[in-house]
Amino acid sequence: MPNKEMRAAYCDKLIELASKDPKVVVLEADLMKASGTMGFKKAFPDRGIDAGIAEANMVGVAAGLSANGYIPFAATFGCFASRRAYDQFFLSANYAKLNVKLTGTDPGISAAFNGGTHMPFEDGPLMRMIPGLPIVEPSDAVSAAAFTELVYQHKGSTYMRLHRKSVDPIYDENEKFEIGQGKVLSDGKDAAIIALGAIEVREAIKARGILASEGVDAAVIDILTLKPIDRKLVLSYAAKTGRIVTAEDEQVAGGLGSEVSMLLTETGTACRLAMVGIHDEFGQVGTTDWLMQHYKMTAKDIAEKVMGLMK
Repeated sequence: MPNKEMRAAYCDKLIELASKDPKVVVLEADLMKASGTMGFKKAFPDRGIDAGIAEANMVGVAAGLSANGYIPFAATFGCFASRRAYDQFFLSANYAKLNVKLTGTDPGISAAFNGGTHMPFEDGPLMRMIPGLPIVEPSDAVSAAAFTELVYQHKGSTYMRLHRKSVDPIYDENEKFEIGQGKVLSDGKDAAIIALGAIEVREAIKARGILASEGVDAAVIDILTLKPIDRKLVLSYAAKTGRIVTAEDEQVAGGLGSEVSMLLTETGTACRLAMVGIHDEFGQVGTTDWLMQHYKMTAKDIAEKVMGLMK
């Protein structure tokens, strides 16, 4: 699946699922083109619903469909899926114990030129507060397709952060995934970089190369699931290396950094920790490269955090 857009992998998997299960429906808030689901609408005109620019209502409709036995996949930009439709998703879908599959596209700085209003740094932290809600973030087209099927199989609501555009593949098509299980991309003994999302997983891989030139052997972990986090994997590398740097495209307060910090604290694990991500700032307009530099999310920034822990 070389350089396939992640949104295309999402749509193709939805079409595959819908061809087998007549209960699969797709809802969009006037963003089928942006989310890449026009193909689903063409394949299943009666099961592709454009709710218009009314995200909260879309989630409410998805909840109603779920209550009647359907499996609704609802998608919109992550800023609207979280901030605008949060109460409906919290109450109508999760509190009601229904089966709504919500997808927030363009997570974090990937919103780029859509700017600060469309830049969801807080969707992951917000969704973490919903009891029992799995939160997944695939890092390439292969994992995007796999997690689309996994959330379909999951009994209950889910939230997926989905990078829309194409990225270089990390996994081959034979890779197996599970909600709540991370992947060790490279082993290492001196430190562990635990990354989440299409942008920061790749920066973590680059950071490992920078660190290797300094004689530092860093492991790279694609955590894939913010909640439930892979506790066993995190704790094993905390014990093995004694140093962890988290890297995420969202607020570290309430995000991956907070999740790892809580885990280390509650288990009494002795491990130094540093966090790369958004530190209490709003989004803004810019290229992805400029935004990564501004928010100190580059491979160089990750490597510097690791070197800081080595001292």
